[in-house]
Amino acid sequence: MRLRGTAGAAAGLLLAVAMGCTGGAEDAAPETSPTPARATGERATGESHRTAPSPTPAGPVSLQALMQREHTGSGLRLGEVLDHSSAYTRHAVTYEANGLTISGIMNIPEGEGPFPAVVLAHGHIDPDVYFSGQGMPREQDRLARSGYVVLHTDYRNHARSDKDPDNDVNLRLGYTEDVIGAALALRDSGRPEIDGDRIGLFGRSMGGGVVYNTLVVAPGLFDAAVAYAPVSARPEENIDHFQRPNGDPVVTEIEERHGTPEENPGFWRGVTPLSYVDRVTEPLLIQHGSADDTCPPGWSRQAAAAFEEAGKDVELRTVPGEGHTFGPKWASSMDVTEAFLARHLR
Repeated sequence: MRLRGTAGAAAGLLLAVAMGCTGGAEDAAPETSPTPARATGERATGESHRTAPSPTPAGPVSLQALMQREHTGSGLRLGEVLDHSSAYTRHAVTYEANGLTISGIMNIPEGEGPFPAVVLAHGHIDPDVYFSGQGMPREQDRLARSGYVVLHTDYRNHARSDKDPDNDVNLRLGYTEDVIGAALALRDSGRPEIDGDRIGLFGRSMGGGVVYNTLVVAPGLFDAAVAYAPVSARPEENIDHFQRPNGDPVVTEIEERHGTPEENPGFWRGVTPLSYVDRVTEPLLIQHGSADDTCPPGWSRQAAAAFEEAGKDVELRTVPGEGHTFGPKWASSMDVTEAFLARHLR
């Protein structure tokens, strides 16, 4: 692991189910981590791409269950042109992910493709106020200007996406399915602007947790991954940090359905991505501000240490003085991100 800035290396686990709430137990290894497989999807005329399921039965709400599922992603449709500039055109889009229609936005660079693509996984925004494409506008613009097709997924229950009423109580694991579906839909699209063999993943905050999940569920689907200011890789730690202090009633529903970490430690191990970090095949860049008081930097240090211990290609950069959203040093942090993506996608 390449540590930059003030990165330490405390061992430990981390999980980040898609929101400011997820958690996982660190004691005892999971039953068995399914054998890693490069989930690149198969190409077949007229069929959506699918990720290969893993063996070994698992509980229905778990990362193992997602590993075993045959994920599908297809039907990428460009809708209304939302903006046009000399650098890129911004479209409203939809695609299919495991039977749900997911909305989002796509920036397509001007010029002759095909261009490598980056899927963006945004942080937590209340779905009641969220609008399509919200959450990572700076990254959308900069990456498109740098010659990447950018697909920003809205996730289920957001904007024009289909609804999944159980997603919150099931620790928002559905967001991981939506991101996997986005990559498969890009590959399935057949659009000349898109190079389906070069796809990166970039998530911030809650979306950083989605990145962790995706890397263990579908190893090899992406070529590289980036997480900015990610949430904890322990679901229960996110719950205690974000939801419980605000009296979120979903916490009670989660614990009634799945038990607490003390009552049902096996469940919580099963929703912790670092229980399965041995499956990861992609290089991972984590950037975290040293002054982040929303997602403590220690969460990223713990995650990076776990990746390193498993022998994975992980780089943690601590950005001195930056808070959760990155301000004065955002541009230089993106220089680092673009150099990382270029190494693996260009």
